[in-house]
This record gives sequence, C-alpha cells and structure tokens, in this order.
Amino acid sequence: MKRVLIIAYYFPPSGGPGVQRVLKYTKYLAEFGWEPFVLTVENGTFPAVDYSLLDEIPEKVKVFRTKIFEPYDLYRIFTGKPKNVAIDVNVIKKEDQKLSFKEKVAEFIRATFFIPDARVGWLLTAKSKAIQICRQYEIDAIYSSSPPYTCSLIARYTKRKMRIPWIAGFRDPWTGFISAPQRWFLPAKIDKHLEFSVFAEADLVEVAWEGIAKDALSKYPQLPREKFIHIPNGFDPADFPNIEYRLNPIFTLTYTGSMYGRRNPQSLFVALEWLISQNLLNPEKIKIKLIGRFGNEIYEMIEKTKIKDRIEIIGYLPHSKSLEHLLTSDALLLIVDESKESEEIVPGKVFEYLGTRRPVLAIAPTNGAVAKIIAETKSGLVAHQSEPEKIAQNFLELFKAWENNTNFQPNWYEIQKYNRKEHAKILSELLNKLTQGNF
Repeated sequence: MKRVLIIAYYFPPSGGPGVQRVLKYTKYLAEFGWEPFVLTVENGTFPAVDYSLLDEIPEKVKVFRTKIFEPYDLYRIFTGKPKNVAIDVNVIKKEDQKLSFKEKVAEFIRATFFIPDARVGWLLTAKSKAIQICRQYEIDAIYSSSPPYTCSLIARYTKRKMRIPWIAGFRDPWTGFISAPQRWFLPAKIDKHLEFSVFAEADLVEVAWEGIAKDALSKYPQLPREKFIHIPNGFDPADFPNIEYRLNPIFTLTYTGSMYGRRNPQSLFVALEWLISQNLLNPEKIKIKLIGRFGNEIYEMIEKTKIKDRIEIIGYLPHSKSLEHLLTSDALLLIVDESKESEEIVPGKVFEYLGTRRPVLAIAPTNGAVAKIIAETKSGLVAHQSEPEKIAQNFLELFKAWENNTNFQPNWYEIQKYNRKEHAKILSELLNKLTQGNF
C-alpha cells in the first residue's frame, strides 16, 4: 500500500465544515490503496471544537501533532473580546459596518504581518516534522488542505526537500477572497508571490468548487488549466443517524453553519414580516432554528426583527447532533451572500443538506453554482437576497407543502454523486497517476 502525508490545520478535535473534507479522505483513502499519515496542530485555536469527530479517525491512521503559536488570544485581549468569542465570524464585516479603533489596528497588524495567514507560526515546527515523517515512513505523496494557506507552504517546502508528488487542496480561493485581509502594497505583493508559487509548484491543485480554479487562472493565466482538478464537497451517508422524518406540529426551518457579514438572514426576515403583514402566514405556525456560530451583527438583526420570538438560537453543536436537527426539520435554510463573486461559492453544507432529502430554501445567486446544484438535484427553491418577494413566495410554497403534508421527492440519483467515499476514490486515482508518472 502506498503512503500519503496529509497536511491539515483543521483536523479533529477541530469542528465545523472545514474539517469534513480532509477527515473523510483520511477515513476512506485506505480502501483505495493509500495509507494516510496526518500532520496537524497540537494546540490550535479552532472556531469550533467537536471531540466526537475523533472517533471517525481510523485506528491505524498515524496522526502527528506539533505546537503552533496562535496570535488570536492576543487579538482578543487587544480588542477586549471574551476568550471564547469566534474571531472568524467577527472580523469579516459588511461593507457598511464600522470597525473600532482597536479593531482597525488589529486588522492592520493581521494584514501586514500574518502572511499568508495567522497560522504562519506553524511553519516553525511543522516543516521539520513533515520531513521526518516522510523519511521515517517512506511517504510516496503529499496532500495539503487549505485554508489556512500556511498548510500549502509546509507542503511546498516538503516537496522541495523530498522531491515527491504533491496535490495542493483548496476549499476556498487565496488572495482577494471574502475572508482575506485588505493588505497594503508590500504584504499584498508577498502574499500573491506565495500564492503563485504554490499553484506553480504543486503537481495538481484540487479544488472544492470550480470558482477556485477560475479565480486562480484569472490571476495567473500562464498556469495550465489541466493542473486544476475539481472534486466537489459532499456528504457521508455513514454520518446520518437512522432517523425517520415526521411532520412537525410547527413548520420548522433550520440553518446550520456560520453567518456573518454579507451572509445574513436580513432578506428572509423582510420576506417573513411581509407575509405576516399580508395575513398570508400565521407566525405561530413557524419556527426558525439557527445552529452554529454567528457574528455580532446577526444577533443585532435578530433583535430588531418582528419575528424574533419565532427564532431559536441553538449555537454550535457536534456534527452528529447538527445532522439530527436537519433530518427532523421540515425545510432547511441555505444562505450565500449576494456579491458577484459569490456566484461560484458552494458551501460544504450544501451537500449535507442534500443528503438529508429535506427541501432547501436557498437564498443565493440565481445563476450561480448553488442554484445549478439545487436545480440538478431538484432539492429546493432559490431566490436572490435582493428579491424578498421571491423569497416570500418560495417560503410560502414550502410552508403550504408542509401544511398539506405533500411528500418531497428530490433526485436521489443526482444527489448520490456527492458521496464522500467516491471522492476519496477519485483522489486515490489522482495520486496513483502522479506516482506512476502518468500526469
């Protein structure tokens, strides 16, 4: 059996959607002839922690953890934020949101000194450990998972030293993405240099959604298109508890994940308030469950809406518990922000939503990648954030279906294409071709 070194910051006990992709590769690669070895952090600062995910790591998989200097505790102290506040959902703001003076200073430091990201301190311990693992276990190939983009730099260093094939995995674009800091000229130039070097030196670049490849090629048209391979996110049927859906006494719409900045429920609130004002909807018959991590501005929106007493905020849950809520809901809420660049974004949770077979109320670009997947799988209804009347119409259609107990029938044949195990098989085939010199 061949051996692959997986370099990933987000790995159990880290929770959240960012960990699922690499965890499932780790879980299933051995079934297709590749033994995974994992290099991750010992003391990471994760937005969410889910110890239950540790049980999914196969016993035979060797996981190596090294220390990292994390600057986010200093950020919290400097800005006066509580120790457990979710930094990632509070540094990404809407365009019209103002930063405090301390937040501006902290953002300047982040944009100037943390290149490519705030995990850059991991390089100090991870590079030597990666080389040690490769030599001791005769590693045949490398796979890195970014963001954070520091993982790509560790993998680039390892490839240079060991001269073995490397697939650079990306769940999001690098420079200029919605979560990227606004850098001034010099750090921006350094960041772009690092980005290009990773794309150029990796043997393949594996992307979770096609827009990542489009973004990279628009910046660096000299790169070969065939280097970029799209393996979508997906769902693992083994994760889903054996729960049979039953009609709820109150129409229950559930959201799981993070919300911040332009990814917010304001247009939904406007739509529901309008339906209620027109006597088209009885508010006593609806419940909105929000499960996950939310920016401060989301809590402010909830406080201001007239339907706040119909909203239940649950907060972050372990993955298995989150799935239970999805499976027992009457419909699922998906929100993608309204920006032009978001047309290509496909959040990982889209596929878990599909796996539940529950109808999806999607607020997303109507000509974007999410809308295309919803249409292909016949899994729900889509409206743009700027169309509250259409959102209201879609909500009412799902509500009426619940009221009439109409069976929802998505296209299960199309949905099964997003099985995580099949994606691990595709990755194994790519690794095989690279190590055999067929690329």
